[in-house]
Amino acid sequence: MIALKMNSVRQLILLSAVVLSATGVTGADWLQFRGNDVSGVSLASEIPATWSATENIAWKIDLPGRGLSGPIVIGDRVVVTASSGFRQDRLHVLSFDRASGDKVWERQFWATGRTMTHAKMCVATPTPASDGTRIFAFFSSNDVVCLDLDGNLQWLRGLTHDFPNASNSLGMASSPIVIGDTLIVQVENDAESFATGLDTSNGKSRWKKVRPKKANWSSPTSFQNGDAEPLALLQSSAGIEAVDSHSGETVWKFGDGASTIPSSVVTGDSLLVPSNGLTALRLGVQLADDVKSPEVLWNDNRLAPGTASPIVVNGKVFVINRAGVLQAADVNTGSVLWKLRLKGPFSATPVAAGNHLIFFNEEGGAQVVDISGAEGAIVGENSVGETILCTPAIADNEMFVRSDGHLWKIAK
Repeated sequence: MIALKMNSVRQLILLSAVVLSATGVTGADWLQFRGNDVSGVSLASEIPATWSATENIAWKIDLPGRGLSGPIVIGDRVVVTASSGFRQDRLHVLSFDRASGDKVWERQFWATGRTMTHAKMCVATPTPASDGTRIFAFFSSNDVVCLDLDGNLQWLRGLTHDFPNASNSLGMASSPIVIGDTLIVQVENDAESFATGLDTSNGKSRWKKVRPKKANWSSPTSFQNGDAEPLALLQSSAGIEAVDSHSGETVWKFGDGASTIPSSVVTGDSLLVPSNGLTALRLGVQLADDVKSPEVLWNDNRLAPGTASPIVVNGKVFVINRAGVLQAADVNTGSVLWKLRLKGPFSATPVAAGNHLIFFNEEGGAQVVDISGAEGAIVGENSVGETILCTPAIADNEMFVRSDGHLWKIAK
């Protein structure tokens, strides 16, 4: 009876966490890559469409090293990671006051794993994550650091010690996500490829899944079906593997392949997978015992995303291809509604604020696209003058974006 009650309590906590995530909490947080619910859609509606050195930039601060990781926002703090040193073996986690930009604390660690990356990447490529009380920073060296909000070390895992061959020559980029009390980390490569679920309280592995031996830079996402255990959706070249986030048990697989760079996105009861263009899967049904994969709703090979992940807003899915063409399609049918050419190339996934999509290209140019009409329209073109490869964070009506050298707060 006690075990049953404890299990019910844990289920309630997990369900509450997912509900809070799905509703964006209060709009004041952006806790992981693509936000609390891993969608890239914010509750903000007043992010300025234009800004400059003298307008709509609240502050700009120096950073101590390289970083492709996006910032996250936890209450009144903005947190970023960085890597420095000739070998990028010095790992930084920094916390800044959201209102003033003042540095509140900085913690540094030596990397315990490989730090070799492609010149375009760096060791601080994965975006950190938070459960609201702790910060989880994952680096390409396969080091996972857990800090409290005051910067006190809670635990550290050097995953290379346990899995010495887990690396690739270009660098690791998959961003971890938090589901309930489990941190989901994909460490997928050409050698010792795996995914693991870590207990957020102590860093111990709850489960480990052997994964396809192929370099993979996509990030996991999550799905909650009623009161069932939340699923971690792991993407790889083989497709999608849905696992119980707490136990790691495989629930179903989609085996028709998927991209290893842009990540899937959940919308309602559907999952949009960068697979053979873009493929929509129906998730919100109970699969029969003899059914091992969800139903395919539609597929369109014209909707293949480039590096940036797709984003869904107001019943439309938006993808930007390698040529810099933004396409809007009906999320229920995949029918292409309109196209708009933007100035690329793009590595950062766009974010949504109200009726605007915000795209940062690799040269630091930001294009703001109004998606409220029958056709998309560029309503703002801006530049921070530095290379941008990270996905921005939006909290309330403030946007945070970083380059290797600086972190900006953009707000009216």
